[in-house]
Amino acid sequence: LWDLLQNVEKFDHAASDITATVRDLTTVKTAAGRARAWVRLALMQKKLADYLKILVDNKDLIAEFYEPEALICSEEGVLLTGLLVSLNIVDCNLCLKEEDLDNQEGVIDLSYYLRRKEDIGRDDNNEVVEEKDINTVIDQKNYIEEMNRNLAANVTNLQARIESLTNTNALMREDLAINKKKIGTLQHENNSLNMEVEKQLNMANLSRVMKSEVEKYNDLDPKKENEIEDKLSDEKIAKSELEKELHLEIQMKAEMEMAMKLLEKDVHEKQDTIISLRSQLEDIKSINLEMYTKLAECEKSLTYKSDIIQKLEMKTVAMADTLQQLDQKFVDTEKSFSGSKTQNADLRSRVVESETKIVELESDIKIERQWRERLQEASIGDKET
Repeated sequence: LWDLLQNVEKFDHAASDITATVRDLTTVKTAAGRARAWVRLALMQKKLADYLKILVDNKDLIAEFYEPEALICSEEGVLLTGLLVSLNIVDCNLCLKEEDLDNQEGVIDLSYYLRRKEDIGRDDNNEVVEEKDINTVIDQKNYIEEMNRNLAANVTNLQARIESLTNTNALMREDLAINKKKIGTLQHENNSLNMEVEKQLNMANLSRVMKSEVEKYNDLDPKKENEIEDKLSDEKIAKSELEKELHLEIQMKAEMEMAMKLLEKDVHEKQDTIISLRSQLEDIKSINLEMYTKLAECEKSLTYKSDIIQKLEMKTVAMADTLQQLDQKFVDTEKSFSGSKTQNADLRSRVVESETKIVELESDIKIERQWRERLQEASIGDKET
């Protein structure tokens, strides 16, 4: 990864500073530690998303380090750069010298907040819903809502920045139009001044000619010579004043041209920033739409789980009713069993009494049989005699 990150400075000169800083670190020995330090410096520089976008755009460069099915090589790599743009609002101040960047740090387990699409909305009548699954779904929903709120805040901030930039751009265009008008008037004045300077030059040439003629006719008319010298001195004074005004106008024209160039450069920079902010806004809108779809899927799964819970609650209520009926039947059977016990005891007592009577009757019958046998024997003996 460190070999890949060193190639970023070839496309963006701002990355050369942090790359050189990482190379000069004496506390970092491994390539993985230098990559971690580079990422932290990019976060503090607020350009991590820009650097990752450079890598995503250069498919040939990352093809040497990643497989074709990697996330950064797929179309979702652009979404990843859009998500990293939100880190630009965070002011990071990370320490590099006292940290052990060569060893792997603890990783936050985000598996509780991530679910596969095929696991959402599955129609399984035999699925057992537990309270842990419901808590997981609720945590996932809260996480997505928090992400949605952060994205909404980022969208509002970007919209506010776009509005402010559009207002400043409009003001700059107005200033540019005003400066163009001023430049037009100055050019017109400059042209008029150039014409006046030409006139003054012509007048100077005429004055020279007149001076030569005056020198020729100096002996003839001294009064005219004085008048011509006065006029010549006046023309020289007017010429010097016109030259000063022309010099000032040239300086003002140069300053106005420089101001126009600066204004045009500033307008172009503002337009570039507006275009980049609009692209970031579009990326955030797409991410927001994706988060809305995930939230809808989570709500769908939550409603499905809540329906199952309601069905299970209805089953538990029905089972409670059946258990209550069974308890009532058990109480009734216990009462009937106690009654049958008392009847059984009575029957046993009667059976005992009947058995005693039977024993007495059997003894009586036995005695009677013995008596009859004796009577038969006595009767037989009487007949024989």
